[in-house]
Amino acid sequence: MRLNMMRKFVVLTAILQLVALVSFDEAAAQKGLKVYISVDMEGVAGVVTVDQCRAGGEGYERARMWMIREANAAIHGALDAGATEILVNDSHGSMLGLIPDELNPAVRLISGRLKPLSMMEGIDSTYDAVIFIGYHAWIGSTNAVLDDTYSGNINSVRINGMEVGEAEINAMIAGQFGVPVVMITGDKTLCNQVKTQLGKKIVTVDVKEGIGRTAANTLIPSVAQKKIREGTTVALKRVKEIMPFKPVGPYVFEIDFMHTTQADLAELIPGVERAGPRKVKYTQTNFIVGFRLFWAIVLLTKNT
Repeated sequence: MRLNMMRKFVVLTAILQLVALVSFDEAAAQKGLKVYISVDMEGVAGVVTVDQCRAGGEGYERARMWMIREANAAIHGALDAGATEILVNDSHGSMLGLIPDELNPAVRLISGRLKPLSMMEGIDSTYDAVIFIGYHAWIGSTNAVLDDTYSGNINSVRINGMEVGEAEINAMIAGQFGVPVVMITGDKTLCNQVKTQLGKKIVTVDVKEGIGRTAANTLIPSVAQKKIREGTTVALKRVKEIMPFKPVGPYVFEIDFMHTTQADLAELIPGVERAGPRKVKYTQTNFIVGFRLFWAIVLLTKNT
């Protein structure tokens, strides 16, 4: 009798543990994924000229819709993967390109310029993953469609000696909050760069291959959008495998400008040193502070 009671106790304990485990898994599933999406334009399928990226330019309105549809493709892919909260940040130009009532209503949208974290405004440690849509290679890249780095006045940006573009800088911002970039879309050159810089596990969707700076062999937008939706779902299922991109500080920022006038202006900021005729540099132990200083320099030198 005593042996039977012990066996019943063991069985009951195992059942209770199993119920607790199932309840925990269900609670985790109900929590879902919290996803951050930053959307640029130069890396969108079909986009090859500066005019397509500027309000009022030839082809802009059509290109704008391609950008919106690629954003929606990523949103749908995130929802397919179980996302329950999605924030989209309009990250191109005036940052007014994403038309709110053209986006999936499941998201919230950050729109407008002069945001402290610019293309990464709104990111924090509560997010599970970051996705970059329509991004492009850093300034000076070969066979890269519309390559630049935050400003047409910048010729090169290095952080701790490493050449970086918007993808790497923005991934570092996310990394400060412990959030990994799991997927990026754009041209083939960009995808090769981020695989090298951010790690081979990141999912990339190359939607075009550059033929110089203002021409490309591109996927048809509807095909690109399908690939983006599928890629987003795959990427979010790998979220635990991809580490945040967080190089060790202190962080030495070096900025090469197109003209000496821009370096003249940047040098006026306390802590920023002249490092050459068109170059400035500064060091920060806090990367977010370092980035905000970089963003202030970009805005200060924009129209010179």
